[in-house]
This record gives sequence, structure tokens and C-alpha cells, in this order.
Amino acid sequence: MSGDDEFPDISENRALRLTVRNVAALNLTYFGIEFAVALAIGSVALFADSVDFLEDGAVNLLILAGLGFSAARRAKLGMLLAAIILFPALATLWTAWQNFSNGTVPEPVPLTATGLGAFAVNFICARLLAPFRTAGGSLTRAAFLSARNDVIANVAIVIAGLLTAATASTWPDLIVGLGIAAINAGAAHEVYEAARAEHLAARS
Repeated sequence: MSGDDEFPDISENRALRLTVRNVAALNLTYFGIEFAVALAIGSVALFADSVDFLEDGAVNLLILAGLGFSAARRAKLGMLLAAIILFPALATLWTAWQNFSNGTVPEPVPLTATGLGAFAVNFICARLLAPFRTAGGSLTRAAFLSARNDVIANVAIVIAGLLTAATASTWPDLIVGLGIAAINAGAAHEVYEAARAEHLAARS
């Protein structure tokens, strides 16, 4: 294993724990807000992003629990996190099919405003996690990748809100929702590959 995957500095470990705890709290709080708005206006994009906030909160709580693990156990936990990251993508596919069948068009103003709020939360989380993204191997990499990808997804949600206002069509919301699902699937693959590499290195 490389030195990047260990915790040689106690103060850094303490700072990482505090950061992960704060990021988990931010994600779980905004999950409740965004999920409520998604249900109220029938938005696939907000539903996908809200479940993603829940997933990010769970990932960070698992990271907090796993910081004291050995390299081999952290690698196994990283593989579990890859599966968790994939969950929002699967849930979004079902929601997208339901909204496509019903022709639901979400209200553009709350869609855009909630997307802007999500952008702010994820940007803060990404900035908080950036200094630690290599400190715990696949664990902190999972959290950083999720926050970074979510910032990109939130920009797309805001654009979808503006296009929905202009066209009164369900397609912008559906397309962005499916795009978020694809981003999550890509992140899941990256985390799994990183965790698998750590597992092989730990065994050797």
C-alpha cells in the first residue's frame, strides 16, 4: 500500500473525521428538503438527486465508521460503497418510466430553486472533502467523487428548470434525471476499481 492510504498524522485523522461528519449532516439535511420538493412537483431530476443526497450521507457515515479499519477492511467497505452509489441510478430509472408514462411536467420555479440549493450544498461538500480525497483510499475517494459529480448534476438541474419553464415539456427533467443516473453509475465503477486495487494490494 502507498502512504496515501494510511493515517500517519493524528491531527489529520481528527480533521478528516470532523469533515466527514459535517458533510454527512449537510447531505442528510438537504435530502429531506429535496425529496419533499421532488414529491410535491413530480420531478425525476430532483428525485434522483435527493436519493443521491441520501446515498452521500450514508457513504460518509460508513466512512466515519471505517476510518479505523485496516487497509483490507477499508477496501471491502469501498466495494460496498460502490454498490450504494449505484442505487440512485436504478431508482431513477423506475421513477423516469413512471413520469414518462404519466406525462408529468414539474413546476419550473421550485425545480430551479431547489437545484440551486443543491448546487450550493454539494459545492461546499466538495470543497470540504478535496484536501482529504486520498487520505483514506477508496472511502474518501467515494465521498469526494459523489460531491464533485453532484455539483455537475445540479447545474444540469437548474438548466432543466429553465428549459421546463420555456417549453412546458417533461423531457428536460427526464433527460437530466437519467443523466444523473449515468453519472452515479460511472462513479460506482470508479470506486469499485479503486477498492479492488486496494484489496489486491493489501493481500500482497
